[in-house]
Amino acid sequence: MVLGIGLVSNISVTITLDTLITNLVDIAFTGAISPQPKNPLPIELTLERVTSSAGINSTEYASFDHTFSDPLVVPIFGTADSGTIKNVLLTQGATASLDIIPLGFLDLLDTDVNLRAATIFGKLGIPLDVTGLKQKNVTTTYELSLGAS
Repeated sequence: MVLGIGLVSNISVTITLDTLITNLVDIAFTGAISPQPKNPLPIELTLERVTSSAGINSTEYASFDHTFSDPLVVPIFGTADSGTIKNVLLTQGATASLDIIPLGFLDLLDTDVNLRAATIFGKLGIPLDVTGLKQKNVTTTYELSLGAS
């Protein structure tokens, strides 16, 4: 399912020297339910787990499976920041992934979200598993950190 409202507005990728050996990066995403970024729904959403693959032109370059230690609460008509998601795997390897940096965007190829809808300050709510979400041209920025991860 292509999500017209936009699941993510920006992806920030941190590349370390270790990345060249481990093929792992850290990411953070903002927006969590819209390109403005705003939650367009009149209900609070609480994200518990996100699995995603991202890439360019249907070629996967990164994937992760992340369970939030503290569920991510996206307020009514509001925004949320994922915080840092560590150990995102560069599936094509670090060297091959360097070629996509100048593009400045990634496509979410397949994203699944376990969430609870209509929560109250992150509590209660209706459990939902939203699967197969796709989104094109998510603005992506890269930061090179010369220290170890």
